[in-house]
Amino acid sequence: MPEQVAPPTLALTREDAWLQPYEPVLLARQQRLAARLAEINQQHGSLADFAGAYAHFGLHYDVDRRGFRVREWAPGADAVSLVGDFNFWNRQADPLQKDAATGVWEGFLPDLDGCPRLAPGSRYKLHIVANGQGRDRLPAYLRRAVQDETTHDFAAQWWEPAVPFAWTDAGFDPRAATGGQPLIYEAHVGMAQEAERVGSYRDFADLILPRIQAAGYNAVQLMAVLEHPYYGSFGYHVANFFAPSSRFGTPEDLKYLIDQAHRRGLAVLLDLVHSHAVKNEAEGLADFDGSGNLYFHRGERGNHPGWDSKLFDYGRPEVQQFLLSNLRYWLEEFHFDGFRFDGVTSMLYHHHGEGVAFVGYEQYFGPGADEDAILYLMLASTLVRELRPQALLVAEDMSGLPGLCRPLADGGVGFDYRLGMGLPDFWIKTLKHKSDEDWDLGELWHQLTNRRASEKTVAYAESHDQAMVGDKTLSHWLYDAAIYQHMRADDPDLAAARATALHKLIRLVTLGAGGEAYLNFMGNEFGHPEWMDFPRAGNDWNYRYARRQWSLADNPDLRYQQLGRFDHAMLALAREHQLLTHGQARLLNLDHAAKILVFERAGLVFVLSFHPDQSPFGYAVSVPAPGQYRLLLSSDQSAFGGFDRLDETVVYDTLGGGGTADAPLLKLYVPSRVALVLTAA
Repeated sequence: MPEQVAPPTLALTREDAWLQPYEPVLLARQQRLAARLAEINQQHGSLADFAGAYAHFGLHYDVDRRGFRVREWAPGADAVSLVGDFNFWNRQADPLQKDAATGVWEGFLPDLDGCPRLAPGSRYKLHIVANGQGRDRLPAYLRRAVQDETTHDFAAQWWEPAVPFAWTDAGFDPRAATGGQPLIYEAHVGMAQEAERVGSYRDFADLILPRIQAAGYNAVQLMAVLEHPYYGSFGYHVANFFAPSSRFGTPEDLKYLIDQAHRRGLAVLLDLVHSHAVKNEAEGLADFDGSGNLYFHRGERGNHPGWDSKLFDYGRPEVQQFLLSNLRYWLEEFHFDGFRFDGVTSMLYHHHGEGVAFVGYEQYFGPGADEDAILYLMLASTLVRELRPQALLVAEDMSGLPGLCRPLADGGVGFDYRLGMGLPDFWIKTLKHKSDEDWDLGELWHQLTNRRASEKTVAYAESHDQAMVGDKTLSHWLYDAAIYQHMRADDPDLAAARATALHKLIRLVTLGAGGEAYLNFMGNEFGHPEWMDFPRAGNDWNYRYARRQWSLADNPDLRYQQLGRFDHAMLALAREHQLLTHGQARLLNLDHAAKILVFERAGLVFVLSFHPDQSPFGYAVSVPAPGQYRLLLSSDQSAFGGFDRLDETVVYDTLGGGGTADAPLLKLYVPSRVALVLTAA
C-alpha cells in the first residue's frame, strides 16, 4: 500500500483508512473539476448555460427573424447543406456556412411568401461532404427521428404541436415521493402492454401506471426512450440522444406519461446511455464529419470491445457540452426526475471492466482509470444538482468504485445510488448450480451486505437481461416446466409449491437486507412465465414474446396473482416502516444446519427458513429487545400461495424464550421455506 504522507482532509478518506493513500488522486479530481468549472464559467457564463446547447444547435424557428436557424458542429466537413422534403431533397439548395474558428456550420431559411419553409411533420437531414464524398446524415441535436415504413430509413422530423403541452406537475418532488427509499419499477414502454404490438407512451400511462401505483412502487425507470434504430437493442444502442423514440408515440405523448406518473405520486427515472453509442453512420454520430472521430475517440480506442459500439471522447469540450446539454434537455423539457446511468463501469476505466476482477483499491485510482470520463461524471452530477436538487442519480457500476455515490465535497463523484449488480448474478448462479440442500446462507448474507456502509445501493433479485431470450428469470429457473403445467392456485404439485415459496423468500431477503432502494423489472413481481424477445426473423417477426401478460396476474385462479399479492405486501411493509432508510440489516442468527437466517432492520425481525423439509417447533430466535412480538408478515399465507401453517394471532413473549435480559429470545414455529417478519407488539 502506498505510504500516507499527510493527514486525510476528505470525509471519504477519514472514514476509510485504506483510501487515505489515494487522497491525492481524489483531491486532484476535485481540483480538475474546479478548474473546468472555472473555465466553463469564464467562457459560457455558467455550467447551466454551457449545458443549454440543445437550444443553440440543431434546427429552430426564429419568431423574430421569421425563419429557421440551423447550426451543426462538423469541423472536418468540406460542405454542409440542409435537405428535406421542403426543398425536394436538393443538396445544393440550402448550403450552410462554416465558422472556421469553431467548426460550426450555420444557415438561415427565411419564410417564403410569409410561410415557414418547413411545415410540421416535414422530414429533413444534413448533407455532409467530407473527403470527397457526400452523405446524408441525421443532425446531432435533432428532437425527433421517424422511420419510413417502406425503406426503413430514418429521417429527422420538424415537430411542432398545434398546442404546447400543459404540465400539471408543478412542485412535484421525487425525493418526497420516494420517501428516501426508492421502490423502482423498471419498464420498457413498447413491451409493457399485453396486445401483440408495440405499446405506446399513452398505453403505458393509461394501462400500466395504475398497476405500478397499485402494486406499491414509488418510482418508474423507463428503458429505451432515447431513439435507437434497432428495436431489439433494448434501447442500449442509441443513435439520437435528444429524440424520444418515435416508435412509442410523439414527444407530447411522453410528456403525458410523465405528467400522469407525477399525478400518481410516481417519480420517473430515465435509463440514460452516455457510456457508448450505436456505430451506425446513417442514423447516428459515427464519423459524423469525416474526421474519423469528432464525438468519439479515434481508432480502436473509439470502439467498445464487447458492445460493438462507439465510445465518447469525454475530454473534448464539445462532447462534454453535448452530453451535459442532453441531461438538461431531459430534465427541463420532459420533467424526468433523474437518471439511471447505464454502463458506468465501462466509462470509469480504459479497460471498461472487461475481464477485470476488482480486488484492490489501486485498480480504482491507478492508470486504468479514465480521468476524462470521471471528470464528465462529476460535471454531470454538479449540473443535475444545480438544475434540480431533488433529482435522483443511479449508477450501473459493478466495480465498486469508492466514493461513486458520495457528494463531491466528500471526495466522491456525486451519485445517490449504485446498482447491486452482484445480487442477481448470485441468485442465478445459486439456482443453476446448487441444490436446495447446498445453499450457503453465509455466502448469501455476505452477498446481501457486502457494500460500502456510507454509499447507497439499489438491491434487485434479477436483471432485465434475465428476462431476455437466452436466459431465464428467477421464476422460470424455479418453476421450470411447471410454469406451463402447474400454475393453478389449487394445483398440489410439489415442484410448483417449492418454486412459489422460494420466489417469495428470494425477493423478501433481497429487499430486506440488500440495499437502500429496491428495483423490479416489469412482470417479474408476479413471476411472468415467458421471456422477452423482440420481433425478428427467428420468430417470424411476431410480438408474442414482446409483451407482458397482465391477465395472468389478474386471474385469481393462478399462482401468478399470489406472487403479485406477496410483492405488494412486502412493499407495503417497507413503506410503512421506512425499512430501507434505517441503515444496514443486523445479523441476529445464521443457522447452517437448520438453514434459518435471522436479521433485524428498522426494528423488525426477519426470520427466513430455506430448509426444504424441516419445520422446527420452539425454535429460539434472537430479538433486539425483551417483550412481546407479533407477526407482521408471513409468506405462508394461503393468499400468497402458502399453507397457513401459522396462527397469526399469536403474541410471542421473550419471557418464555429462555434467553436473558441482555440476549432475549423468542420460541417460534418456523415452517420450512417460509419468511416471517415480526415487530414488537
